[in-house]
Formats: sequence, structure tokens, C-alpha cells
Amino acid sequence: MRTNISSSVVTSVMLAKGPLRWVLWDVKDTLMEVLGSAGKQYCKEAEKLGLSLCHAEVDAAFERVYRDYSCRYPNYGKSQGLTGQTWWMKVVKDTLSQCRVQDPMVLNTVANNAYWNFRNATNWKIYPDAKPALERCSSLGLKLGVVSNFDDRLEEVLRSCGLLSYFSFVISSEEAGVAKPSPDIFVQALQRCGTSADNVAHVGDHFVNDYLASGSAGIHGILLDRHNKYKEAEVPQEQRIVSLEELPSRLQQIMHQ
Repeated sequence: MRTNISSSVVTSVMLAKGPLRWVLWDVKDTLMEVLGSAGKQYCKEAEKLGLSLCHAEVDAAFERVYRDYSCRYPNYGKSQGLTGQTWWMKVVKDTLSQCRVQDPMVLNTVANNAYWNFRNATNWKIYPDAKPALERCSSLGLKLGVVSNFDDRLEEVLRSCGLLSYFSFVISSEEAGVAKPSPDIFVQALQRCGTSADNVAHVGDHFVNDYLASGSAGIHGILLDRHNKYKEAEVPQEQRIVSLEELPSRLQQIMHQ
């Protein structure tokens, strides 16, 4: 769903001025996406235990449960005493419970296996433009870091997918104790960069969490709009790309301002 955007908000998100030294990256739906749906992954684990579930039904249940937990226990319930693992296992169990799976052993086994399986590259699809963009940015002399709303599996996921070595640091929202769009997670990232906001760019796919949030922190916010949802009236052309192939040249423009 497109976010309503006031002209005053758009006007306030201006590219900062300063020599560019760092590029911060979102991960999910920017560099990679889940291979298949979460519901299909849960169904595969259930099948190993002799259960045959409807993928569509599990997917629909997952969407309901995920939204509910994200509202009630934001950022994996970190501030409420939960961990990412506990949070996700509860999501899986409640999803399957809505699909009439009641056996505690089955629920616990599927939840546990699904949690650990998502650390592996086999459950993720790396976008074809991701590695070339990372390599090109590095070749420009830019340092790279990650700032992502993700649980503590993030480094392992990146390692498994062959991406971790590109980054000088990785900050997950669970580790940070705060999630985008809060500016606090960007403050932590800037501390890791050891420089001011005008020396840093951030690229991500989410209009609020990535583009507006980084821009409001004084960082060069660049929106990855793979599906052409936003036009220049909403996001200025120089701050919007539809593929990571465009990113290096856009960063060079900032570098030479």
C-alpha cells in the first residue's frame, strides 16, 4: 500500500552535502528476498512429520499472525523480554494453530526447524544486481555497512549467502534494541562509521523505514523502487533508483557534488 506523502515531508528529505565515505544497506527486499513464502517453508517442515497442509491457508494465517505480533511485540519483542528466536517460534506455532495443528510436539519441531533453516542460503534468493552493486561501490573506495530490521540471525544469513565479507559492520534491529524508522538505529550506525551523517548514504526499499528515516537523520537517503511505485513528485529522481545497477553512478553524483 502506498504511503500518503505530504509535500512538506518530501521537501524535508533533501540530500545532505558532504564527501561520501560510507554506504549503509537494508537487506531484506533490497539485497535478497525469501525464496518462496514463509507458509511454504512451514508446510515443508510439517510434511516431514506426516502433515499435509494447504500452502495458501498457511500463508494467509502467517500474514495475520505476523501483523499481530509486529504490532503487539515490535522489533521481536526485545523491549518485552523476548528474543528473536522466541518471537519467531511463537509466530510459527500460532500460524499452524490457526490451521488446526494442535500437537505440541509438531508445533515445537516445525517452529524450531523453520527458525534455524532461515539462516541458510537455500531459503533466500539474492537479487542478481546485488553483488555487482556491492563490488562496484567498494571499487569506488566506499565503505559498506548494514542497518536492517532483522533478528540476530542476520550475520549468519549474510555469511551463508556470500555477502558478509562486503561489510565493515552489521547492525540488526534486534541487536540495536531499536528498529527503523527510529533515528536511534542510524545514530548507532553513524557511531560505527565514525563520521558525520553527510558523509553517509543509505539504500533500501522501504519508503518510511529506509528513505524517510535515513533522510531525516541527515543521511543521503536513496530509495530502491524495484516495482515503480513512486514517481518523481513523491521521490526526487536523484534519490530514487529502480535497480541496484543504477546505484554506483548515483553515488558518484553525490561524491562529486
